[in-house]
Amino acid sequence: MSSMRTNSSTSSAWATGGVIFAACIMILSGAMALIQGIAAVAKNHIYVTTPNYVMKLSLTSWGWVHIILGGLLILTGFVLFTGAAWARALGIFFAVLSIFANFFFIPYYPFWALILIGLDVFVIWALATAPRMDADSGGYADSRSGSHSRMES
Repeated sequence: MSSMRTNSSTSSAWATGGVIFAACIMILSGAMALIQGIAAVAKNHIYVTTPNYVMKLSLTSWGWVHIILGGLLILTGFVLFTGAAWARALGIFFAVLSIFANFFFIPYYPFWALILIGLDVFVIWALATAPRMDADSGGYADSRSGSHSRMES
């Protein structure tokens, strides 16, 4: 029985750490998207323009998309620290939007866009695999053992 509690406590610690790390990565990803957007709006000659690209938005438009999305990612990242389940769902939603925005931004700045896509994929994975917060015990419910654990500092 003790090893079950230890395994549950360990998995809960990893899950909690994963959500906190995902929140930090989401804030970082949002800040990078914000910088990317500001650069596109302020000096759009920084990016290479591709004449035959399917998505024919101006770089200024893409800049505003990234500024708004970056701000939403940053705000959602901070809300994730509260542990709210709706914040995890919102985080996944905004990370998916960020992946789409950066996928369409690949022709303008491929390396940067691919880095942000990779960060967003990790955020989605971390938020989707973390166990749900159990309101009764104040801890995370471990779906494998059916037990609950509480993170204590």
